[in-house]
Amino acid sequence: MNDQVRRSDGRRADELRPVRFTTDFMDQAEGSVLVEIGRTRVICTATLEEGVPAWMRGSGRGWLTAEYAMLPRATSDRTDRESARGKIKGRTHEIQRLIGRSLRAVTDLEALGERTLKVDCDVIGADGGTRTASITGAWLATAMAIGRLLGTGPSDWGTVIAQPLAAVSVGLVGGEALLDLCYEEDSAADVDMNVVMTGDGRFVEVQGTAEGEPFSREAHDELLALAEDGIVELVATQRRIIEGLSS
Repeated sequence: MNDQVRRSDGRRADELRPVRFTTDFMDQAEGSVLVEIGRTRVICTATLEEGVPAWMRGSGRGWLTAEYAMLPRATSDRTDRESARGKIKGRTHEIQRLIGRSLRAVTDLEALGERTLKVDCDVIGADGGTRTASITGAWLATAMAIGRLLGTGPSDWGTVIAQPLAAVSVGLVGGEALLDLCYEEDSAADVDMNVVMTGDGRFVEVQGTAEGEPFSREAHDELLALAEDGIVELVATQRRIIEGLSS
């Protein structure tokens, strides 16, 4: 990887876009975060409810589910609300399932008890990486909700959540491996990959696609290493946010 490559926004090849988390963005949610990664902005909320779906009653285990939506003018052209059409797109279903299973991978559902965590990710600005920003912000919102309602403060998320969780996109654009693709880069990528990892460096999901020519194992490994470096940085920021809320 040539980390001296300069991109249209001035970043190095191995550099994240500016990252900002605004906590308690929604006054009435148990946990909420506005996550801003470059021009991509997502409102993530976590709601903790008593009870579980009927198929889980009496199991002693909790449940976690996620919903994802994009506001009509989150993109350069207006898109109709899927609720107005009466049908959710396949892409939306895919992203919702990705967010939910990623969060469940680090959540002890038995420790949660018969409660349901409902996580909502609403995109208000889409400039690439909306699903990865959603996962990163959703973990923080979920940790806040659990820490406040099951412990003595936001830092007590660890009673239910084993590890921090974050995600990032990487890709090959013009033969160069790039971290955290904006929309312009994503639309031009020869290879596009989304990586979800835990705070202790384990993979939860890797989604990699060649948009044209197949890519090599060496390119795959280079992209994974680039994603891991970015996720380490995101997790460190998450930890600082949680520690700040508890101080």
